[in-house]
Order: sequence, then structure tokens, then C-alpha cells
Amino acid sequence: MKFTCNKDNFSEGINIVLKAVTGKSTIPTLDCIAIETKEGKINLTTNNMELGIKTLVESDIIEEGSILINAKIISEIINKLPDEEVYFESDTNDNVTLKCGKAKFNISGLPSDEFTFLPQIQKTNQVEISQFKLKEMIRQTIFSTSSNDNNRILTGELFEIHGNVFQITSLDLYRVSVRKTELEKSYDSIKVIIPGKTLSEISKILSSNEDDLLNMYFNSNHVMFEFDDTIVLSRLIEGNYYDINKMISNDYETKAVINKRELYGSVDRGILLLRESDKKPLVMNIEENSVCMEMNTKIGSMDESIEIKKEGKDIVFAFNPKFLIDVLKVIDDDEITLYMTNSKAPCFIKDADGTFVYLILPINLSSAV
Repeated sequence: MKFTCNKDNFSEGINIVLKAVTGKSTIPTLDCIAIETKEGKINLTTNNMELGIKTLVESDIIEEGSILINAKIISEIINKLPDEEVYFESDTNDNVTLKCGKAKFNISGLPSDEFTFLPQIQKTNQVEISQFKLKEMIRQTIFSTSSNDNNRILTGELFEIHGNVFQITSLDLYRVSVRKTELEKSYDSIKVIIPGKTLSEISKILSSNEDDLLNMYFNSNHVMFEFDDTIVLSRLIEGNYYDINKMISNDYETKAVINKRELYGSVDRGILLLRESDKKPLVMNIEENSVCMEMNTKIGSMDESIEIKKEGKDIVFAFNPKFLIDVLKVIDDDEITLYMTNSKAPCFIKDADGTFVYLILPINLSSAV
């Protein structure tokens, strides 16, 4: 196999498919990038058997062929080459020669017939969405997926489509995130659970241009994302997701409208008093026209007052400040609205249009003492 290509384009393609390489596999081929030349382009593919990515790179093909190369090695080499044309050649013994400017590398590869290429997936249940919109919806929900594999369903996000309404939901044992949007078209109902790791990686390579579109395809076992010259294929998580509607209530005794930037600053300052192992909550004492934020730890204490617009009764609420920070980071509104019933019931943060809902469970006030 022989080809030449632009160094930056080659590097960009490698960095895209690198998202499906764990680097921790005991199977050498799973840590490799499959490089194929076909129809005037380079096909780059990685596959860890849960997540697979394939992307195309423009090139000048001299001789077609295919080979496997360790992803980390090829990535580090290409990224540090000078900004000139790359010459790539592999021989019948799977030895690779890379030349760029005055730099030359000789590295060992593996035969491509040892690689598990992406399966052909029938393009059913197609849904079109802006890359930027999907990227934002993932950013605004991914933080409340669980990292504990003991309950695999909680490590994923629920994708639901009903007509032209698209909703993403994530939850762990302490919080819930829901983000909703309207699509340009109406579709048949879809309800699947996609691994959080897949969505975290795909969000890194999606465009931030609202006009760039993406197609999602769903079947019983897989979801496929197709955009630009890239395909991302992921297995779905089997099982029934939790009924979020039973967790989210419209009832409240206290409603507080708070400037997001001021609240974020106060919570962020309170976190300065927390050690890594500290479980101390931040206490929110909501009274008429103000909320007092209080933190008391072994390091010290703080209190800070913020002006608010309040409806309903006074309330004292304690919460994990890091959970609230996660929510405040992804809300773009200037003001946020909190809905609370009592100090032992969940706190809801949601907008008037219903495009997002965040639920945070409280912490027992006795632990704040």
C-alpha cells in the first residue's frame, strides 16, 4: 500500500477514530487503527467491540492495500511531524515507512485480516438533527450518568423521540438531567439507551456549526451516527430505563428565581472549603428576597447572601455543592428558577418552556452541623 496525503487531514482523521481506542486491551488489534486505501481515499477504522468509528481522509492513492498500526504510536508520530505532505508505504511483511519533510519512521504493523471491521448496519429509523444541537444536549446531561458499572443502565443516557420531540435523560442515584428539543421533522417513536462513554466521545468530534447536520439510525442492538465523512457505531444498553415521569413533580411550596452567575460564584467559593473526602453540604437558607449560602467544614466556614425573587414559604435546603455546580455550568440562561417542597424532597431547576429539568436530591441537614 502506498499513498500521500496532507499531514493535517491525516492527523485530524486519526484523532477522530482514536476516540474508540481504550489503550488497555489485552487484544493487540483492539489498540490498532485499520488503514485501508479505497476509491481514492484513506479509510481509518477503530473498534473496541462496544464502540466503532470510521472516517475518510482525502489522499493520493499510489497503491491500494490495508494494514493495522498501533493507534497510540501512529497518532503520536503524525501529530509531531512537520506541516508537509505525508508519504505512507507498507510492504508485504507489514512493515510501514512514514516520510514527512526530512523525517522518516519505520514501524511494524499487523495484517488487517486480524481486525474486526464495523458490521454493515441497515439504515432504519433515521433521525436528522443539527450536530451542534446534539452536542449541546449531550453536554447538558452527560454529567449525571453513573460511572458505576454495577447498574449499567445508569451509565447510559435515554434517547426518546416522539413525533418531532427529542428528549435525552440521564440519572445516577442523586440527580436527574432532562433536556428536550423540537426536531425539524416528525418521526416514529424511538426509545433506546446509549452508553455515556459513546456520547462523551462523539460530542468531542461533533461540529459547533448549527447548519452541519447528522443522521442517527436505530435498530434493536445498535445506534449509528453518520456525519461529514465519519460513522460512529455503538452498541445499545439493554434493559428498561427508570420512569422519569414518576420522579418529576410540578408541585412546589417555594419558588426562587436567582441570578445564575451570582449563585455559581457563591457555590464555587463554598467548594474551596471542601477536601476531596469531605461530605459536608452547602446549606441554602431561603427567606424573603434573599438566600443565605452557608458552608461549615474542618477548614473553615463561609456565608454569603444573594438577592432573589421568592414565591411561597421560607425553606432551608442542604445539597452537594458539586452537583449544583454541574448544573449551573450547562445552563445558559441569566437566571435560574428553583422549585422546592420541603428540605427532604428533591429540588427542581427548570425553565418555563420545559426545555430542561434538573433534579437534585437534598442532604440531611444534620450533616451540615
